Amino acid sequence: MSPAASPAGEAELTDPWVALEPGADPVERVRVLRRAHETFTEAGTVTRPVRSVVADSWRRSARAGVGPDGTASVELLDGDLGVYRAEHPLARVMPLIRELMGTFAADGEHLLAVCDAQGRLLWVEGHPATRLQAGRINFVPGARWAESAVGTNAPGTAVAVDRPVQVFAAEHFSRRVQPWTCAAAPVHDPRTGRVLGAVDITGRDGLAHPHSLGFVQAVARAAESQLALLMPAHPAADVVELTALGRDEAQVLVAGRKLRLSRRHSELLVLLARHPEGLTGDELLCALYEDESVTPVTLRAELARLRRLLAPGLLASRPYRLTVPVESDLAIVERALESGAVTTAMRAYAGPLLPGSRAPAVARLRRRLADGLRGALVARRDPDLLADWAHAPWGEDDLDVWRALTAVRPTAAVRARLRELESEQAAPRGWVAQQQASWH
Repeated sequence: MSPAASPAGEAELTDPWVALEPGADPVERVRVLRRAHETFTEAGTVTRPVRSVVADSWRRSARAGVGPDGTASVELLDGDLGVYRAEHPLARVMPLIRELMGTFAADGEHLLAVCDAQGRLLWVEGHPATRLQAGRINFVPGARWAESAVGTNAPGTAVAVDRPVQVFAAEHFSRRVQPWTCAAAPVHDPRTGRVLGAVDITGRDGLAHPHSLGFVQAVARAAESQLALLMPAHPAADVVELTALGRDEAQVLVAGRKLRLSRRHSELLVLLARHPEGLTGDELLCALYEDESVTPVTLRAELARLRRLLAPGLLASRPYRLTVPVESDLAIVERALESGAVTTAMRAYAGPLLPGSRAPAVARLRRRLADGLRGALVARRDPDLLADWAHAPWGEDDLDVWRALTAVRPTAAVRARLRELESEQAAPRGWVAQQQASWH
C-alpha cells in the first residue's frame, strides 16, 4: 500500500488536484474517504486524508445548503436545451472535443460531458450502458451539476474554482454519486479569459489515474486554441451587441467600447437593428415621434450625433442602416419564442423593451414581445416560470398570469394576491372557477 493510501493518511498527494497517485490502493482509499465523508456530514469536521480542494468544496457545498442525499435537477428540456446549446460558444468546438475524447470514452465505457459556466450539462455522450447508469443520477443533458446544487463533483467544482480537478468516489458530496470518478477542466474565452464551461470525463474507478486529469486539461487547451482560431481577427468591430430589455437607456458594445446611449439614441439603434435593410428618414420619423410637427432636421441631427458616438462607418445613410450585424437581447428572446424554448426566453428577458420610451414603433415592439412571452408562459403552465413573471416588477399586476399561477400553484399567498387583483381590476366573479375547470 502506498503512503498516500494509508489509513492514517499521513502523506499528502504530490498534486492536490489529482485524486489518486499511481500505486495507491483504491479500495482502501474509498474506505477512508467514506469514513471522512460521514464525519463531515455528521459533525462538520474534515479529517485526513481528504485533499484540501475537496475539503474546501465540501464546506462550500454545506454553506449552500446542499444535502448529501440530494440529486441534480434537470433545468433545460427539449427546445430550451437545443436552442441554448446551439447559441453557446462551446458548440463551435464540440466536433473537436468529440474527436479527442469520443473514442476514449466509448472504448473505456466512460462518458464525455461538457457543461456551461453555471454547471449545467449541455452534452453527455459515450458508452450507452454507462449513459443509462448515469441517467439514474440525472447526469444527463440539461441537468444542473453546479457545486451549489449537488455539491462536490468535477465539472461543477472545476467551474467554481477555475481549475482542473479530479474527484474520486466518496470525495463526491452526494452519496448517490460516490460510485463514480470524474475529471474536468475549465474552458475559457481566449479573448476575455472568462470561463465558458468545462470538459469532463466520467466513469468508474479506472479514471482515478493522474493521466485522466492531464487528458481533460489537454482537451480544454485544444478547445481554447480552436476557439481562438474561429474568432474574427477584430471581433469587437464586426458585431455590435445591444442590450435594451429592462432599461430606459440601452447599452451597446461596439469597437471594444461599452456605451450607454441616450433614450433617443437607444430607440434609433433598436429600430435600425430590427431593420438591417435600412429605413428612410420619413419611416424613422413615423416610427419615433408621436408629434407630427417634428422636422426631418431634428432627426438628422440625432442621427449625426449617433454616428459620431459609434465606430466610424457603422451608420450609413440613404437609407439609414447599420453596416455590421447586431446581436441584441431582444432578438435572443424572439428566437427562443419562435422555437418554443420558453425557459430560455424567460431567462433572457430582463424586462420590457425600453420601458420609458413613447416612440410608437418601440411601444409596439415592447407590447408584442411581452404579450408573446406571457402568452407562452400561460400556455406552458410551468409554475416556476409563471411565478418568476408574476413576482417581477412588470408582472405583479398581470391578472392573467396570476390566474394561471393560481390554477397550477394554489397556495394561500397566490390565491390572496389573485383576490386582491380581481378586486382592484373588477374581475367578474366566478371567472377563476370557470377557467380552472376548463384547464383540467
